[in-house]
Amino acid sequence: MKEVIVHGDAAGFAQQILAGAHALTADEPIESGGTDIGPTPYDLLLAALGACTSMTVGMYARRKAWPLESVTVRLRHSRIYAADCATCETEEGMLDRIERDLQFIGALTDEQRAKLLEISNKCPVHRTLSSEIDIQTRLV
Repeated sequence: MKEVIVHGDAAGFAQQILAGAHALTADEPIESGGTDIGPTPYDLLLAALGACTSMTVGMYARRKAWPLESVTVRLRHSRIYAADCATCETEEGMLDRIERDLQFIGALTDEQRAKLLEISNKCPVHRTLSSEIDIQTRLV
């Protein structure tokens, strides 16, 4: 199992992230008390979903030899009242909503576009975010 290490100075929000050989920074915007030197944790979550979506759609199109040239994924996160969500099981309180807009560039048929939209919901990160998640935390 690959490990990601996150380290931060307790004096602020900025965090240094090591994912294998890759270094990233996360932070909060200035208006939230951060220094805005990196994306927020929710920005990183959306980036993970967007990257996985684009990779999955692209892989499927390559396997089918479809003329997909590029994929753009635009994502937004918000908190909404559960009562405002007609398709959600939760009926009370607040829940998280992620809006994801996909743009496929290429000479695709309407049927191919519809299939790629369907495939976008099968990316591993989408499946993880849509399923029950068991996070086990311990002090070391």
